[in-house]
Amino acid sequence: MKDKIYQSMIELTNGKWSSSFIKKFAQSSWSKKSIPLYMKYFSITTEENVRESKEFTTLHEFFTRHLKAESRPINQDEHGIISPVDALVENFGDITSKGIFHVKDKAYTLQDMLGSEELAEKYVNGKYIILYLSPAEYHRIHAPVDGEVIRQYLLGKKSYPVNTWGLQYGKKTISGNYRLLTELKMPNGKNCFSIKVGAMFVNSIELTNTSNSWKKGEEVGYFSFGSTVVMLFTEDSMEFLPTLEKDHFVRMGELVANML
Repeated sequence: MKDKIYQSMIELTNGKWSSSFIKKFAQSSWSKKSIPLYMKYFSITTEENVRESKEFTTLHEFFTRHLKAESRPINQDEHGIISPVDALVENFGDITSKGIFHVKDKAYTLQDMLGSEELAEKYVNGKYIILYLSPAEYHRIHAPVDGEVIRQYLLGKKSYPVNTWGLQYGKKTISGNYRLLTELKMPNGKNCFSIKVGAMFVNSIELTNTSNSWKKGEEVGYFSFGSTVVMLFTEDSMEFLPTLEKDHFVRMGELVANML
């Protein structure tokens, strides 16, 4: 019952008019006045920002702010896989032989996630990790490994909340949302997917690296609202750190796994 009530409420409020209104406001000069309230509400500090908060002309500028390079050191282990974002580890683990992985006790299929049965088969028995970015976080996206871009494509049209409620009560929140998928060949010759998932109201995932090559730690894009990154890995391609924990916060550049 909770699922149906929640989904009905989201359908009523999550439309083109509401998305358009929020996007226009966030990019308008009027939104500058809301930055101090936004910072206070989400307990955001400014020490790591490249610019002072008063220098931002819109809420969107603040939301997509850059941080000082020294505040996010990149783990340089040649076998290391880093977190591409500042985020909460929602879940991680094994993909089943049927191509299923779980988030908040909900089952997701590789075919729904990737939009292709052929691609899905490549990731059966692999690994996955779900990284959730709240509206308070740094929203620039970075490369998790050195990699060659094999393919990049868009799926989905509408986005639903990717917060705890959205994942628990939403319908196909991750595999149904608007998303940008990038498949990479890692240095060990194995493949992985970096999937940028849009959040409610603003389907905006901007690429800043449009080349066919990613270097670990470099910026590749940014979100324009709270969002999620899903990473998928082929079988026997990597292993998570034994210290990695569900609901643990990780910063961009920190080691989360190692290539095999």
